[in-house]
Amino acid sequence: MLVHTNPSVVTILNGSISWSGSLRTISCLARNTSAAIALGFLFWAGTAYAQSPYDDLPEPIFAPISPSLSLRPSSQDFDSNEPSSSVTTSLDANSLGNVNEDKQSKRILWIFPNYRAVSADTQLPPLSLKDKFWLATEDSFDYSSFVSAGLFAGISQANKSYPEFGQGAKGYGRYYWHAMTDQAVGNYMTEAILPVVTHEDPRYYTLGHGGFFKRTGYAVSRLLITRTDVGGRTFNFSEIVGNGFGAGISDAYYPSRERTWTKTYQKWTTQIALDGVFNIAKEFWPDINHSIFHGKY
Repeated sequence: MLVHTNPSVVTILNGSISWSGSLRTISCLARNTSAAIALGFLFWAGTAYAQSPYDDLPEPIFAPISPSLSLRPSSQDFDSNEPSSSVTTSLDANSLGNVNEDKQSKRILWIFPNYRAVSADTQLPPLSLKDKFWLATEDSFDYSSFVSAGLFAGISQANKSYPEFGQGAKGYGRYYWHAMTDQAVGNYMTEAILPVVTHEDPRYYTLGHGGFFKRTGYAVSRLLITRTDVGGRTFNFSEIVGNGFGAGISDAYYPSRERTWTKTYQKWTTQIALDGVFNIAKEFWPDINHSIFHGKY
């Protein structure tokens, strides 16, 4: 028996297959182009902020040194110098009071870790490789990290962000360990691995002076600008690229249907946005602690 193939049918089938392949190619190119545009925008924004007037490299402040009193002055000298001496002492005490107040604490409200925050007008030596990994370890396994992971897990389960995890205690357990792993991976990428490779300082240096909008703008700009180990300024690869790597790595332990560009992009941008909120909290925490809690925390 002879089978006759209809040329028109074959042509239509080949055309459909070719069109489907073209759609996949166009989709892939569009996704890569969008990523390239986004990365280019970040570099442009980083350059713009690098030229901003924010002075994030304050000079170290030294306490005034009182003169030695090894010789007892005469009564005449004492009477003539007493007024100026009292004025000088008063000014020095006031200046020191302004300098020493509103310092960063190790925790915010005794709960949230604040290890990366540096008080305003403070110069510190660069962190070693060991210091950077220990900083990431402190942030990842502090007792508050287990609490925050539980909160994120509860919110995600309530929103049914990943239906594959299910509901109930078993489902919550899946949400919980995924949230805990996300935090640890993000911390090690942005506070240890990338800073070691790029020689960046992962700490947040508080501005501490200026108006509300200036300080808020400074805190947000630290997402794009950071310090180097030698004290200069550079684009914040640790924050932007590090969180991107963290979001990409998370695809390895999430369900296969959740490993999409949209999901990965959402995790990436969400983490950067959260870091921006935390930067603002770190910037104003010393003022809140001093004004409201009177330095209690």
